[in-house]
This record gives sequence, C-alpha cells and structure tokens, in this order.
Amino acid sequence: MDLTSVREVVDSRRDLPWARGDAWLAGGTFLFAEPQPGLVRLRDLTAMGRQPLTVTEQGLSVAATCTIAELLAFAEDGPGAWPRARETIAQCCRAFSSSPKVWSTATVGGNICLALPAAPMISLAVAFDAVLELRSLDGDGRVVPAAEFVTGAGRTVLRPGEVLRSLVLPSSVLGLRSGMRRAALRPQGRSAAVVTGIHDPVTQRLTIGITAAVSRPVTVSFPSVPSADRMRRSVLHALPMHLIVDDVHGLPAWRRHLAVHLAEEVRQHLMAQE
Repeated sequence: MDLTSVREVVDSRRDLPWARGDAWLAGGTFLFAEPQPGLVRLRDLTAMGRQPLTVTEQGLSVAATCTIAELLAFAEDGPGAWPRARETIAQCCRAFSSSPKVWSTATVGGNICLALPAAPMISLAVAFDAVLELRSLDGDGRVVPAAEFVTGAGRTVLRPGEVLRSLVLPSSVLGLRSGMRRAALRPQGRSAAVVTGIHDPVTQRLTIGITAAVSRPVTVSFPSVPSADRMRRSVLHALPMHLIVDDVHGLPAWRRHLAVHLAEEVRQHLMAQE
C-alpha cells in the first residue's frame, strides 16, 4: 500500500533529531499493510548492514533486522548447538498467520516492537528469557528483559526515538529443555493462545510463558515440576480476566481455558524429555 503522507525516507545513520511523524523502517510489512495517517518520515534501518545472527559463548544474538526467514533457516539448519531450543525457535517462527513469503521481509525486531498480543517473536523472546538491547538517538543504550518490554497491546517501554537493536537469547537457557504449544480458531489463523515452557533438569525449575491470550506476556515459575492440578491453579491465578484479549480471534473465557490446557500439554512434553 502507498503511504501518501510520507515525504521523506532517510538513512537511519544520519544525525537527525526525532520529529513528530517519524517511524523506523525495517521490513515494512506492517507499515505498508494499512494506512498510516500522520506518518511523514521513515528512518531506514536496512542500511545498517548488521549480521542477522551471531552465536557467541553468551548465547544467540539476533539483530532486530534479522528476518523471520533467516531465523527459521538457522533453526532448521541440521545438527548444531541447542537442538531442543532450535525446535522451539522454529515453532515460534511458523506461528505467524501471514504467508511464508512475508517471512523473507518481516523482521524479528519489528514483530516484537509492534507488541501485538499474538506476535510470535514476543513468545520466543519471553520463552528464552531474552535480553533486549535498546539504543537512543544520542547513542545511549539500555537493556530490558523481554518479559518487561511489552506493557500492553501495542504498548512497549520504548521511548520516542529509541530503537530495538538486538536481542540475546542466553546460552544458559538455550541449553535447557523447552517446548511450545499454540491454538487458534483455524490452523493458519492468528494465535489465540501460545504457551512456552523451559525446564532445568538440574534444579528442576520450570517456567511457563503465556502470550497471545493476554495483552502482555505472563510468566509463571515453579521451583520444581508441579502437579497437573497445581499447574492449572497457578495459571488461572496468573490470568485475571482483565488481562485476557477479547477480539474476533477468540472470546476471553475460551482463551483462558486454552492457556490452561496448553500449559499442561507443555508440562507433559517437558517431562517426557527426561
């Protein structure tokens, strides 16, 4: 779609003050999908030339401009480090309701910054306890835990002019057991509920992440593997109705029920990996 209000596209490396009507441009799959009234200038991030994915001793660094297709290719690239994590990463990449053709353009960072409840890259970041690197126009940086980045539907902790540069999935979490389950009204539809789980077989700690069903990510942690009944009660307690999304993709009561059901599926899946 043409953005008729846009008057200028500039290289994001230019030293220009942030102005009303500015927006960061990476893949552009959302910006060009619908009218954007009030948008005047696009600050193009694609010229940054950042390495999409970097494996280090600390873990997996994913540039915000990394495309979904690039991340999926990494996850499916045969034997390598963190085989269980790669499977979960691939599941999150396939959780998009958009066509795979869009994945070659849509970016990891863009999906996270949109802060849509069903954004699967938020599910991924929260699942692996990712740390997000943010950068302001004056060069100052800060890091934010993935679970704290989204504050509500379409809302994040980003300040005016601030940009998400990358996210780091720590190796200490990537090496643990992981799993993911999702549900939607139809197989390729927008997720109504996504539940991820991480289990440490040494400490027995289990952490459940819930997205899509809620307006912001919710995590529930257990010091040891809970019973099915404790899992159900804990998830219900963590999901007050005011947090549950209510739209055409699923009623709140159904989404809450799905979250509880999927959490138990994830628990069983993680226990089966012993």
